[in-house]
Amino acid sequence: MKAPLKERILVKVNSGVAREVSCNISSHPLKVQVREAGKLSLSYEAEVKAWSSMDFSFSYIVSLTDIVGGVLLQSPFLRDFDERDIFCFYLYPGKSHDRKVFRESVVFLVDISGSMKGSPLENTKNAIITSLSHLNAEDTFNIIAFNGEFNLFSPSMEPATVEARLNATKWIEATFIANGGTNILNPLTQAMKLFQNSTASDSIPLIFLITDGTVENERQICNFVKSCVTNGQSACTPRLCTFGIGLYCNHYFLQMLAQIGRGHYDAAYDLDSIVFRMQRLFRKASSVIVSDITLGSLSLDSLELFPSYIPDLSLECPLMISGRCNGTFPESVKVSGTLADMTKFEVDLPVQREKDIQLTNVLAERHMDFLTSQAWLLESKELEEKVSKMSIQHKIPSEYTCMVLVENGVGKKAPEPVLIKKAYRKLTKQGLERNTEKLFLGGMSLGFGYPKATADNVPPAIKEAKPSEGLLEKATSTCCGRLADNCCGMCLLQTCRFANDQCTVVCTQLCAALACFELINCCIEICDCDCLQ
Repeated sequence: MKAPLKERILVKVNSGVAREVSCNISSHPLKVQVREAGKLSLSYEAEVKAWSSMDFSFSYIVSLTDIVGGVLLQSPFLRDFDERDIFCFYLYPGKSHDRKVFRESVVFLVDISGSMKGSPLENTKNAIITSLSHLNAEDTFNIIAFNGEFNLFSPSMEPATVEARLNATKWIEATFIANGGTNILNPLTQAMKLFQNSTASDSIPLIFLITDGTVENERQICNFVKSCVTNGQSACTPRLCTFGIGLYCNHYFLQMLAQIGRGHYDAAYDLDSIVFRMQRLFRKASSVIVSDITLGSLSLDSLELFPSYIPDLSLECPLMISGRCNGTFPESVKVSGTLADMTKFEVDLPVQREKDIQLTNVLAERHMDFLTSQAWLLESKELEEKVSKMSIQHKIPSEYTCMVLVENGVGKKAPEPVLIKKAYRKLTKQGLERNTEKLFLGGMSLGFGYPKATADNVPPAIKEAKPSEGLLEKATSTCCGRLADNCCGMCLLQTCRFANDQCTVVCTQLCAALACFELINCCIEICDCDCLQ
């Protein structure tokens, strides 16, 4: 009889404030191990017949009524390639029921191109109609549907009366018909213009961009939004929230756009989660209690912030700003902003040296995402190399590295994640045998969009089912595609049998040339498909 497997999960929470912490929602039954002021340790253990495939999710509540926060500071660990201190500012919004929020002034910017046909657009419609129902009469809104062209619900911002919301729902049902291409810049420019004549000081202008596609001028769009933020008054500059659907859109473009616009970003990689995640993002963006947040002078030798543009504090989630620095950190940091009643908000955040939690591990993926977005925008090889080093150091997949799993024998050390360009050299150096069980994990990164799929109006791909366009893609996915989404030379030669003579000649000459650079040896080393039989 096969012995049962044992699953074990250990969760440690350090809220950073000396207040009661309790479990809110958990996908697994957790038992409390340690409960202290500001800290909570929980565990889960179970004997199972097979390993669970259910994702682990967990959320917690900190018992607060007022806005409180702090700063965690830590020196780099010995093997850290970045020798600067790491820090994390945080602000908890509290749960005071009489806390005033800024009025909403929102423009929904919705992609209705041909690729949104069916479930993506239907789910998006439902999410927007639900969001409209949550607006108050003193709020204002507008809707822009775009493909190659764009169409406005109203030429100006509309008060969110019952009648206006009903008319908007009818307009959505009549206008949201998926067809055409994708042009984001023109409708985004029009959305910005809708706020130019806004004089309401107690409202936060918000643009909510929803798309499933990639466009060619994404860097131009980022620079356009950056110029609007730089030249406009802070309070009147629209916050820009972005929402990506599927895997064909450039999620790093959407993250960068939200960062520049001091908004928030989220995505739905499976179609069933569109309504839930879009609603969650809208609640986060539309419940602002402190705006125009700034940090007091830190007088440091160097400072790197993630994100570089500080967003507003929302009732729905804490605000966290992290980064790296050189120099002497002050004992406290002054944070200021504007409350919804237009009074000034100020708080001195105490700085404490963190000893219980390795901040670099907690913040690594967050920093990598921000840096990858910057590397994409600036086309910076230096930032790409930095992300690669972080990926290898923290064993987190990135756009520039590949994760390699190897069955580890007794007394043998399994290889770490490696840079794509160094993969073959490192595998050879570590002397992996042909009969060693190894797995090159592909599909663990998002990529930078798929313009061809957008141009062809291909429906959004989801994580569980990436598209396959034929035999070549199938061969690629089973061998060297696992390493770097590139084509295995041996599989390419096998595929040539199904192509015409001219293509066969060209591909054969190409593989012969690449053989000089050890391509075939690399394929023999790592490929385990039938092309080598």
